[in-house]
Amino acid sequence: MFEKLSALTRKPALYEKGTMELWTDEHISAGMLEAHLNPDIDGATRKHATVRKIVKWVGTVAPAEKYRNMLDLGCGPGIYAEQFHKAGYNVTGLDFSQRSVDYAKKSAHEQNLPVTYHRGDYLVMDFKEQFDLITLIYCDFGALSAEDRACLLKKIHAALKPGGLLIFDVFTPHQYAGREEYKNWEFAQSGFFAAEPYLCLNSLHKYDNTFCKQHIVITENSVRHINVWEHTFTKGELSQDLHTAGLSAKNFYGNISGADYSDTGTEMCVVAEKTGCKPVLKL
Repeated sequence: MFEKLSALTRKPALYEKGTMELWTDEHISAGMLEAHLNPDIDGATRKHATVRKIVKWVGTVAPAEKYRNMLDLGCGPGIYAEQFHKAGYNVTGLDFSQRSVDYAKKSAHEQNLPVTYHRGDYLVMDFKEQFDLITLIYCDFGALSAEDRACLLKKIHAALKPGGLLIFDVFTPHQYAGREEYKNWEFAQSGFFAAEPYLCLNSLHKYDNTFCKQHIVITENSVRHINVWEHTFTKGELSQDLHTAGLSAKNFYGNISGADYSDTGTEMCVVAEKTGCKPVLKL
């Protein structure tokens, strides 16, 4: 065990994967769903009052009358999707968590809401010019490696109709301003990471504008770990990434509720359009 711990406590390579997944681990995914459904915390989903504010704002920049068919990437248990449906959109949701998608389908059935949900990885989705509007909410884009971000933007370009919009948010480098790398630990008889007693070694690692929150979870019978990555973006970097994928940044905002953009803000939202340009092929 000490040999394994010694290997894990080194600084991980950039975008190195862990041995646990937030979305698929049987115990952790239950806690994630609980966080999604709590209306009063900014956990897996923002506070539900904020969700309603976001949906209302999206309706002003991409009205349902013009952008009817919508794809909500990382839809979770359908909290945004249900609100978007009620705002007049024809909504399809896609998420990696089977537990969240099962909940979303059950909720839609109970309310007789014609929202379509798929369990899957948006990095391998294969929609072809099907949607007028695509959303990716709560800074999920920054959790991906540079290669996966480029892949996702090309998938989004393919899924959008000509003139369709992509709306998503990211963190800026100011989100981590002044924060130093750290290591600490906590013990729990039962908690978020495991049902049985566990020791959790937590650390923050910095890589220029990319950060990793690592959690090493030690139980009596196992040592597993999660690496949670977060890349932070400048306006110029995000504009270039979109251009490479054949998308054009129309407007930037301070958050996905439509606040004014600020060079010192911790969040940034972009509304991008699928133009006539094809994705740039990198040789």
